[in-house]
Amino acid sequence: MNPNSAPSYREAGVDLEVADRLVERLKPLAAQTRTAGVESGLGAFGGFFSFPEPGGSRLLISSIDGVGTKMKVARLTGQWASAGYDIVAHCVDDVLVHGGRPLFFLDYIGTSRLELAIAEALVAGMCEACREAGCALLGGETAEMPGVYLEGEVDLVGCIVGTVERAHLISGDRVKEGDVILGLASGGLHTNGYSLARRILIDEGPGIEAPIPGTDLRVGGALAARHRMYLPAVRDRLEEPELHAMAHITGGGIPGNLARVIPEGLCAQVRRGAWEVPPLFRMIQDLGKVAAEEMYRVFNMGIGWILVLDEEAAGGWRDALQAGGWGGVEIGQIVAGAERVTMVDPVSGDA
Repeated sequence: MNPNSAPSYREAGVDLEVADRLVERLKPLAAQTRTAGVESGLGAFGGFFSFPEPGGSRLLISSIDGVGTKMKVARLTGQWASAGYDIVAHCVDDVLVHGGRPLFFLDYIGTSRLELAIAEALVAGMCEACREAGCALLGGETAEMPGVYLEGEVDLVGCIVGTVERAHLISGDRVKEGDVILGLASGGLHTNGYSLARRILIDEGPGIEAPIPGTDLRVGGALAARHRMYLPAVRDRLEEPELHAMAHITGGGIPGNLARVIPEGLCAQVRRGAWEVPPLFRMIQDLGKVAAEEMYRVFNMGIGWILVLDEEAAGGWRDALQAGGWGGVEIGQIVAGAERVTMVDPVSGDA
C-alpha cells in the first residue's frame, strides 16, 4: 500500500468504480437479449422473468455470485464448510430482497487440483444452507484447471432461482417520506471487503491468530464467520403491506446497496452511530488507518440487512426482530431529497 495515503479497496486490488462502469457498459448489451418474459435490467439484486407466460402472476427471480477472496481465509483456517454455507446464504439474500423465495441452487467449484475433502466440505456447507432455506441443490460443476487457477487456490460461485408472486413483489416503489429504516446485525464481513481486510490484518498485520480487541475471537475465526441468511427473520412477513423495501448490504456498503431500492426524489438518511460497529471493523479501520468513508463504502460495518418500513409498524417489527436475535435497530428514516442515500452524523445531522 502507498505509505503516504490511507489504505483503500482500490490499493488492495479491487476498484468499485470500474465495476460500476462495467455494469453501465453491459446494460445495452444485455438489453439486446431481452425476450418477452424479461422484467428487469441489470443493477437490481436479482433478475426477474415472468413465468410461464409474459405478464403472468408469478415471477422467477435469479441471482449469481461468488465468495471471492474469502476463499483464501477458508484455506488458512480450514473452514471450508462455512464457505459453502456463505455462497448459498448470499444468493438467498439477494433474491429475498425482492420477496423471492428460493427454489433451487447450482454451484461451481474451480481449482487447480481437485482436493476431495475440500470439495466435500464445501458441498456439505451448501447443503446445510439449502436445507435451512428450503431450497434444493439441483446440480453443479467442478472444474479442475491447472495453469488457470494458481496452485492451492479454490473458487466458489453459486446461482439461485426463486419465485415471487407479482402482487407481492417488493421493489421499493412503496417507499415514502417518513418511513423508518431498520438495520439487522451482520455476522461479520460476510463475503465482501476481504482483499482489503486480509491485507491489513494478515498480509501486513498481526496474522490470523491475533486476538480481536474486546472479544474472545481471533482474526482467523472472525474473518471466517458465516454470511448470515436473513430468510428466517422475514420469511413469514414478506407479504405484509408495511414492508416497503429491503436491501442486502454487500459490496458498496450501505450507501451503494440501499440506494438500489430508494425511488427518485427520496433519500434514505442513515445515522452513523445509531448502532455499535463490531470490534472487527474497528480493528481494520484502526490498524489500517482507513478513512471512515472508505470503511462504509467497502464493508457492511455490522449491518447486513436493511428493512424500510411504514412508520406506524416499525416499532412492532423492531421488537420482534430483537426478540429473535436479529438485532433490529432503527438507523434512519426516509426524507425528501435528491441523493438516494446519505450517511449523517447522529448528533449534528451533518453528512
